Amino acid sequence: MRRPLLVAANVAFAIALGAVGGVARRHTTAHAAARLSEGQDTSTADDQVDLAVTVYNSDVALVRDVRTLQIPRGTFDLRFMDIAATVNPATVHFRSVTEPSRVNVLEQNYEYDLLEPDKLLRKYVGREVTLVRTRDEYGTTREEAVKARLLSFNSAPVWQIGNEIVTGLGSDHMRFPQLPANLYTRPTLIWTLNNDGAPRHRVEASYLAGKLSWSSDYVLTVARDDKSADLDGWVTLTNASGTSFTHAALQFVAGDLNRVRAEMDRAIAASAQLARSKSADLMSQESFSDYHLYTLARKTTINNNETKQLGMLTGSGIPVHKRYIVDGQAFYYRNVQHPGSPIRDAVKVYYQFKNDQAGGLGLPMPAGVVRVYQSDSKGGVQFVGEDRIEHTPKDEELNLKIGSAFDVTCERNQVDFEKVASNVYELEYEITLRNHKTAPITVEVNEPIGGTWQMIRSSHPWKKSAAWASSFSVPVSADATAVLKYRVRVTY
Repeated sequence: MRRPLLVAANVAFAIALGAVGGVARRHTTAHAAARLSEGQDTSTADDQVDLAVTVYNSDVALVRDVRTLQIPRGTFDLRFMDIAATVNPATVHFRSVTEPSRVNVLEQNYEYDLLEPDKLLRKYVGREVTLVRTRDEYGTTREEAVKARLLSFNSAPVWQIGNEIVTGLGSDHMRFPQLPANLYTRPTLIWTLNNDGAPRHRVEASYLAGKLSWSSDYVLTVARDDKSADLDGWVTLTNASGTSFTHAALQFVAGDLNRVRAEMDRAIAASAQLARSKSADLMSQESFSDYHLYTLARKTTINNNETKQLGMLTGSGIPVHKRYIVDGQAFYYRNVQHPGSPIRDAVKVYYQFKNDQAGGLGLPMPAGVVRVYQSDSKGGVQFVGEDRIEHTPKDEELNLKIGSAFDVTCERNQVDFEKVASNVYELEYEITLRNHKTAPITVEVNEPIGGTWQMIRSSHPWKKSAAWASSFSVPVSADATAVLKYRVRVTY
C-alpha cells in the first residue's frame, strides 16, 4: 500500500547538492547565452590577460586584475566575477586602460549574497517548490514528488500542500524551478558603466582584499665548530581570501603600514596545506617609500586555502659567534627563601652574526622566525632553538637566543652591604660560573647598578655599558670554575 509522502521539516539542511548545482549550471548557461549582442555583460577569469598580487605584512593584499572585454556602447551593467571573497568594496578602482576618458563608472555594487541551500530556500518564501522523497519498495527505488508552497521560513519551514498547512515533516531533497536573480554562485562586483568609446577595451580592476598574509621564515644551519653558518630565507604565504590567483605576478611589501581598520576587520586564521616551492628562483628587492619591496622573478599560482613557501634569500659561510650571557636583575639583593644561599641564574645562549655582504648576506631581512639547526657527532642535523627577529636592514647585527646552557651554571651571592656615609653604600657581589663542557668558553655578565655608582674593585675586566649597568667578560676553562667578584660604591 502506498504511504503518503513525508515533507521537509528541516529541508534547508538536506537539499541535495546535485539538484542545486544543476540549477546553477543551467542558470549560468542561460546567462552566457543572453550576452548583449554588441558586447558582454559578465566577465570571468577567462577574460584575464594579467594578474598581479602585492601582499603586505598586515593581512591585506592589493590585487590588480587586467581583463580584455567586449562591452557595448552607452549605459549598461557589467558583472565582474572571480574576485576575492574578502574584497573591501571601498577600495575598488575600475578603469579602462584602452580609453580611460571614454568609460565612466556611474555606480558600483558588491554582491556577496552567495548561493547556499539555506539562502536559496529563504528566497522562495511565497513561491512553489517540489519536495522529493526517495522510496525503496520491493528492491526498487523510486521518487515521490509533491508541489508545495513555502509560507514562511523562520526557525523551520511552514508549507502549504493543497488545502493543508504542513510543518515538522521531512524530505530527501527539493527542486527549484530557477535560481533567484539576487543570489550569486561567487562574489561579484557589478558596475553600471557608460561607454562612449570603442567596443573592445582592456580594463583594470584593483582592490584590497583581506585574509592574504605572509611572513618570513629562516633556517640557520650552524657548523659543528660554531664558527660559520648557512642561512636560507623563505616567504610563507597564506591565502584564505576565498579565491585562487592563477599565474599571478607576486610581490611582498615588508614594513609596518599604518591602516585604519573597521572593528569587524579581523584576521581569521585559515587551516591550510603546506605547498613548499622547489624553485631555486630567489626574489629581487628594492627600497619602496619607507618599506622594502620583494618581487618574485616568475609568475606563480596561489590556490585558495593554501600555504606556499617561496625562496627569498640565501647566504653561506656566514661568520657566527656563540655567546653565553648572564643578565642580572634589579631584585638580586639576597635569597629571601634560603638566606645565605646563592641565587641561581640561567646562562643564556646566543648566536650572533652580521647581515652584511662580507658575511654572505647584505640584504634587508623582513621580520620573522629564525630556526637554528646544527649537526650532531654522527652528521645528523638537529633542531637547537629558534628566535624572532624584527625588520633588519643590511649591515645590522642579529643576536638569536636559542635557549639556556645545560652544562654551564651560574650562582650569585651578595657577600657584603656597608653604609659608609649618609646615602652612601658599598655592595659586594660574588658570581660563580661553572663550565662542565669539554671546551673553554667566555661568559658575559651584565649587572644592573642603581644610583650614582663607582666601581671600587673587580676581579675581571669590566666596562660601564650604560648609566645604570656594567658588563664583565669572564673566561671559564673547560670543566672548570671561575669566580667574578666586584665591589661598588653607590650614592642614592
